[in-house]
Amino acid sequence: MQIFLDTAVFEEIEEAVSLGLIDGVTTNPSLIAQAGKSLEQEIPRICELVKGPVSAEVLATEYEAMVLEAQKLAALHEHVIVKVPLTEAGLRTVVKLRPQGVRFNVTLCFSVSQALLAAKAGATYISPFVGRWDDIDRPGLDMVADLVTVYQNYGFDTQILVASVRSPLHVSQAAILGADVVTLPLKVLKQMIKHPLTDLGLARFLEDARRAEQA
Repeated sequence: MQIFLDTAVFEEIEEAVSLGLIDGVTTNPSLIAQAGKSLEQEIPRICELVKGPVSAEVLATEYEAMVLEAQKLAALHEHVIVKVPLTEAGLRTVVKLRPQGVRFNVTLCFSVSQALLAAKAGATYISPFVGRWDDIDRPGLDMVADLVTVYQNYGFDTQILVASVRSPLHVSQAAILGADVVTLPLKVLKQMIKHPLTDLGLARFLEDARRAEQA
């Protein structure tokens, strides 16, 4: 399973890349704005650092404007994946530009039927938002399980990119279900590394080694 970092803060991306465990990055307009940068400035810079898929999201909501913006974003760097919302305009944009080689991350997916249409349109990635499903008292990973089944049933190439990930549990469950990608904040990536039993075991090993040296 691939792991993407969900951020637009360059320093966080540098830190994650230094671990050698990050395969790509997902950004959105909110994350770019929080970083105080413009898409044109940051997306190529991030692409050069990560050297993997980097999602850059359109702001337009109408079809014709979305097509133009998607073309502009795709031209920023060869690693750019254009992120569009799962709306009629978004799906039409995928259908229009996919034959031209533009790759898409169709985002804000909250149902299997939506995901089915995105795959038929030619989406490179589909992004189910598991945390937001959890927020309304519905298990978000249930949707991921259903998507894995549907995509396997029909041999779709669209990759399932689990988004709105809030804990290591989301990551492990997504991996068990067979999701292709998870995108997560740096905080969750660091939480995945830590385990109290690992810390306890290491402390015991070091103490045993100290005692052996003193014997």
